[in-house]
Amino acid sequence: MKIVGVGCGPLQITLQAVAVLTEAEVIYGSSRALALAAPYIKPGCDIHTITDYRSLTSPGPETVIVSTGDPMLAGLGYLDGDVIPGISSLCYAAAKLHIRIQNIIVVNAHGRDHTTAIRTAIVELQRNKIIFLLADPAFDTTTLAKNIQSAGLFCEIIICEALGYPEEKFIRGTSESSPIPDNELFSIIISQKE
Repeated sequence: MKIVGVGCGPLQITLQAVAVLTEAEVIYGSSRALALAAPYIKPGCDIHTITDYRSLTSPGPETVIVSTGDPMLAGLGYLDGDVIPGISSLCYAAAKLHIRIQNIIVVNAHGRDHTTAIRTAIVELQRNKIIFLLADPAFDTTTLAKNIQSAGLFCEIIICEALGYPEEKFIRGTSESSPIPDNELFSIIISQKE
C-alpha cells in the first residue's frame, strides 16, 4: 500500500506522487484529496471515497490512499505502507510568509480537543516558538486570542485560508484583535510580538 500526499491545494503535488497516481489501479481518499488527485488518475481506476478512515479495512498491497497535504503532518502517515510526501500547508504557508520552518512548532487541533491544543500553543509561545496550528471548522480564534491574552502574551495571529486554492487568503490580527476566518479550510500561525 502507498499513502500519497497530494498537497494542500491544487498544483501542490510532487512529481513522485503524480507518477504513483498515474499507475494506480485502486485509490482511496477523502472527497477533497480525490479532487486534488483527479487530474493524475488514469481512466478506469477503481476509486473509493472515504468519510471515516477508522472504518478502513486492510486494503491490498497495490492500493493507493491519497491524503491532503503531507501524510506526515497530521495526515494518514500512521497507516502501514510507503509514504510519498506532498507539499504541506505548513511548508506552503511558511514559504508564502517567509517564515523559517526551524522556528515553528506544529500544534494539531484538527478533530482534537481545542482546549488542550490552545494550552499547548501557549506553552510553546512562552518558549518563544512560532506556532503552526492545524485547525478545523469549529476552531474558535476568539477563544484562542483570549487565552493568549490571559497568559500575558501579545501575539500576532495569521489565519491562512484555503492555501493553494484561488480563494487563498491571509488574515492578520493580534491577540488583542483576533482575526476571524472566512473559510472552513484554514490553519493559524501565531508568534509573539515585542
